[in-house]
Order: sequence, then structure tokens, then C-alpha cells
Amino acid sequence: MKVARPNSSPAAALPQSALIGRFERVRRMSLALATPLSDEDCQVQSMPDASPTKWHLAHVTWFFETFILERFEPGFRAFEPMFRVLFNSYYQGVGERHPRPQRGLITSPTMAEVKRYRANVDERMAALLSARPDDGGLIELVTLGLHHEQQHQELLLTDIKHVLSFNPMHPPYAKRWPIGAVNPQPLRWHAYEGALFDIGHDPTSDGCFCFDNETPRHKAYLADFELASRPVSNDEFLAFIDDGGYQRPELWLSMGWDWVQAGGRKSPLYWICDQGRWLAHTLQGIVEIDPHTPACHLSFFEADAYARWAGARLPTEAEWEVAARKLGRPASTHDNFADRGAFHPLPSAVHDDDEPVQLFGDVWEWTQSNYNPYPGYRPLPGAVGEYNGKFMCNQFVLRGGSCATPAGHVRASYRNFFPPDAQWQFTGLRLAR
Repeated sequence: MKVARPNSSPAAALPQSALIGRFERVRRMSLALATPLSDEDCQVQSMPDASPTKWHLAHVTWFFETFILERFEPGFRAFEPMFRVLFNSYYQGVGERHPRPQRGLITSPTMAEVKRYRANVDERMAALLSARPDDGGLIELVTLGLHHEQQHQELLLTDIKHVLSFNPMHPPYAKRWPIGAVNPQPLRWHAYEGALFDIGHDPTSDGCFCFDNETPRHKAYLADFELASRPVSNDEFLAFIDDGGYQRPELWLSMGWDWVQAGGRKSPLYWICDQGRWLAHTLQGIVEIDPHTPACHLSFFEADAYARWAGARLPTEAEWEVAARKLGRPASTHDNFADRGAFHPLPSAVHDDDEPVQLFGDVWEWTQSNYNPYPGYRPLPGAVGEYNGKFMCNQFVLRGGSCATPAGHVRASYRNFFPPDAQWQFTGLRLAR
């Protein structure tokens, strides 16, 4: 998940008084997510695309120190000058960076020292926010920093899940299994008439804040289309596997088939076939796959191959957004986000309303849309703004959030994006035709 700039409008930020409380809540949540982990858990880096928990906690603190305290705090002095290098991610404009694949080798500072770093920066930020008016975009930068930290809260969960998958003891993170008895929901199709639609961030329905890749709002023509009522479930994806889905090159994009062959892939990430019984590594440990739960940890290649096998396709991001807006509500705290504590997709309940379900939460939904700029998009100069537009290449858009996304962090216009081979995020699919 990449960090973008906020909407340049001052209305994109919270009032200063409300911002102080939100700052404290978001910062506490990051530490709470790390609480079930040992210091050893927090040190490990399982692959270059994932970062240690300790690094996440330090990096989001680095953001506030580097972009806010350094600019606004009278008599600023860095907590530790070397942290400017160690915990810089992709900001070329800030200066030197520690190599991403070597983040797990940063044994110093210790976890205890990182917590002291967080406490120090939090104290200085509280003093700054209490004493200083919104001078030169302070509130807007703090608002961006909080959304940035929420993105890393999700990454912390997905990265630690990947770490724990390599431990032969498969230690649980959440220590409870949330799946209960459900009534399977049949897949239905919802029709949408083609028209000219407004696409992109709408403050009246999406809230004041947005990242710059959600703008500008623009017109897009869509032909008639249909969208599935729910995400593809585990039992449906098992049918794809049983039908030889991973052995049939005609179902796969050329790059996808190369990816399957190179990795010897036969099932989604974390799936384990144990004498004909399918299990999965989860944040609750090893569990038996529930057939009615949305399939997740699918790459774009797998999602696209399944859609082709099912005689359908992936939706475009504009189709997904139109369907989400027709629900007439934003992403809800009642959806399965990280705050619910399941940390795993849940089966869809019986739903009497004639509308799609689980559009928000549970799993990020792959679209067939390349991650490209909207018409009229112009990135602004400066180090904070360099993080988004330069990634508009070789990535696909996902929508809707997941069970690891903080509640209230996503909206109908939110554009997540990953390369097509990425699997370690909670990514699934919904069919279109």
C-alpha cells in the first residue's frame, strides 16, 4: 500500500481540537496491534516486500518527526539523527535511505528504544498541536500522517501474518477463531444501466479527506454491466482448483502462467492440503478452510484466471465505485474491518436487501483496471507528494478494504494498488460481466 498526498483543499483536514484526540487514538492503536507479539516477532522480516513490526512503528513516527516537527517545532532537534536514514521508506527528497530488503537487520534500536522514540515524538506533537495555530498546513500534514499510520497498521498485520507462516509452531496472533455457523448466501447478479458517471472523490459522501490519486473527480462512461452479489468464496475457488485451474494455461495471462510455473503454484498463499483436507495459515493459527468465507490472498493473476474459468471477468474500478455508491452509505463500522478483531474474512450473512454485500471490509477486491492517473491529475512538488504518482506503472487497482483495514479508513473512492503477483495482502475478487 502506497502513501499519497492529501487533497490540497484545507477542508481535507480535521479541526485542530478534534485532531488532537484522533492523533492519540491512532497512535495507541498501532501499539495495541503490536501487543500480542514478542520483541523477537517484531524484529523478523520475511521477504523484501514485508517490513518488521518494529520498523513500521518507527517509520510512522519518523513521518511525524521529519515532515512536521522538523518544520514546525521551535528549536527542533532530532531524537536520533541516524533514524532519518534508517526509517525513511521511499522519500528520495528527504535523503539517504536504508535498503528495504535489509530492514530486518536493524537490530538497534531495540523495540524498547523504538517505543521511547514514539513516546518522545508523541509528547512533542501534543505540545505542538496544543500551542500552534494551523500555520502553513500543519493540520493538513498531521491528517495525512494519521492516514499514513493507518495504512501501516494494515501492513503491520499482513506482514506479521507472513512472518508467522514460516514458524513451524504456527503461533496464533489473535488466539481465537471467529467463524461461526452461517447460512450460505447464493451468488446473485445485480444489473447496472450504462450511463455517464462521476468518478473520484466526492466530499459529500466520501468525507473531507482523500489521497491525491482519488482526484480529480471526472466523468466516465460505462456500458451496461452486472456485478456479483458477494465475493468469490473458498468453496468456489476449490472448484477451480479441482477442475485443474492451476494446470490449464488457457485460463491464464501469459505473465500469470509464467508465475504459476516458476513457483510451482497449486493453490492460494497460506493454503495447505493435508491428506485431502484443506487447511490455511491465519492470524489465529492453522485452521480448516471454511467453504463460505471469501477466498483471499489471491494474486491478480489468480483472480483473473478464476474469472475467466467462471465465464465472467473482473470489474473495472469505475464499475466497482458506481456499485458502491448505489448502496447509499459509506464504509461502515459494522463491516468486517480490523477494529472488529476477527483479522480474517467472515462469511456473508443472509441478506434480504437486493444489493451487493461485503463491498467494504473482509477482502480487497481486485479490479481489471491499471493503476493510472485520472484525467487532469497533477502531482504537486515536494517530498511528501513524491510517493504516489511515481508508482503509476505495472500495478492494478483494488477497492473496498479488508479485515486488516482500520474502520473509517476507506471510502468509495479509495484506490489501493499492488503489482499483479502480490498475494500477502487480504486480496480476493468479485465477478462482473
